[in-house]
Amino acid sequence: MSEPQRLFVGGEWVEPDGGHYEVVDPATEAVVGLAPEASPEQARAACAAAREAFGPWSRTAPQERAEILARAARAIRSGMGPYTELAVAETGATTATARAMQVGVAAARFRRYARVEPAQWAVEPQINEAGPMGPAAVLGALAVRQPVGVVACVTSYNNPWANPAGKIAPALAMGNTVVVKPAPQDPLSVYRMAEALQAAGVPPGVVNVVSGRSVAVGEAVVGSPDVDMVSFTGSTAVGRRIAEVCGRDMKRTLMELGGKGAALVFDDADVDAAVAGIGTTFSFYSGQICTAPTRVLAQRGVYDRLVRRLAGYAGRLPVGDPREPGTVVGPVISAAHRDRVESYVELGRKEGAVVVTGGERPPQERGFYVAPTLLADCSNDMRVCREEIFGPVVTVVPFDDEDEGVALAGDSDYGLIDYVWSADVARAFRVARRLRTGGVGVNTVGRNMEAPFGGFRKSGVGRDVGVYALHAYSEVQSIVWPG
Repeated sequence: MSEPQRLFVGGEWVEPDGGHYEVVDPATEAVVGLAPEASPEQARAACAAAREAFGPWSRTAPQERAEILARAARAIRSGMGPYTELAVAETGATTATARAMQVGVAAARFRRYARVEPAQWAVEPQINEAGPMGPAAVLGALAVRQPVGVVACVTSYNNPWANPAGKIAPALAMGNTVVVKPAPQDPLSVYRMAEALQAAGVPPGVVNVVSGRSVAVGEAVVGSPDVDMVSFTGSTAVGRRIAEVCGRDMKRTLMELGGKGAALVFDDADVDAAVAGIGTTFSFYSGQICTAPTRVLAQRGVYDRLVRRLAGYAGRLPVGDPREPGTVVGPVISAAHRDRVESYVELGRKEGAVVVTGGERPPQERGFYVAPTLLADCSNDMRVCREEIFGPVVTVVPFDDEDEGVALAGDSDYGLIDYVWSADVARAFRVARRLRTGGVGVNTVGRNMEAPFGGFRKSGVGRDVGVYALHAYSEVQSIVWPG
């Protein structure tokens, strides 16, 4: 355990008013480090620092901003070893996942936005007849992307590297300044990111990080009059509250919220490929990921075979210490979350689902482990099929034909990412177009990291990733002149 962490405000490392709290390793229950508990006043001071820094940073040449982001990417890559160890300790992710999908993706995101992209484009000239607005004229126009201002980045616990980087990098590239409020469970990684940015030459106040377990810290950031936009990743319930606060002052929002991804598996599907894709729910972050295909909709001709294969797949996954090379399934983030996931499994039993595999706590003496669990013979009205469990739990619901499958997929409060498995590519794409969801994977759970990301319904508002993130963290200004 290192020295107690301090806050990062206005380019300075500041002692927290609220003292420190312990960050616990989900695999061992040992103390990883001491995280700072900011006061609401310090949170507001961070927002004020970002406001003061906004003017100069927004006027900094885009190439200079890009060079700083490139240096930050290199700094993160150079610290891959210790950063990965910290990510494993804070989150319980396996070493391979922490290295590639947390720290590695964070570096890639800073590198992605370390290039200058066009921020303005011509609009077709317009011929105006003489009238009350003046004589006849040809009017030229230019559309210009301008930074939003101060962006509050409220990030999730399941990926304390890639998630903040996906907000900070495009926001800075567009000339915004940021105040980051990391999840209380694993904020130490975000402070390491702030150190990398400081070493890369980010001016004081451009990046600020304030953490705390108290809800008051996040509320102070979101409600600050110095904040122009809130970018949030987390639960729908918290997202709704943030939207209410932002709505009062017309603050811009970008929200990536919950998911209950439907995976439609048709009779002609490659079952092995479908099982491998759906099986990532059991292993990847131990199911703590909003994009997971947690709600399997299986056509009846393939239903029994799919359930049997999924059960076999889940039962073979090694559960244990995420630092061990052979481990595939690590712990969930906390004891409280383990209890929540287990309560859903028990609820599924009471609702009439059949626990095909899992359902019992693994034998590890310490750590917050949940066995990969498959619930079959479900119906779409069960709570385990409608509510986000956020753990290594998959439900399976049968359907008869394409129309019923699409209807079941759409019968959800969520709409983040759905999946379709079928050997008939034309049908797969036809079904994908019918799904009311922000993204669809056709015969894959892979992501194209330039494709827009976001959800329908209660899964969120707005789109980011790739160039869409530059759109999200900017406002469009039109400039008109006589030709």
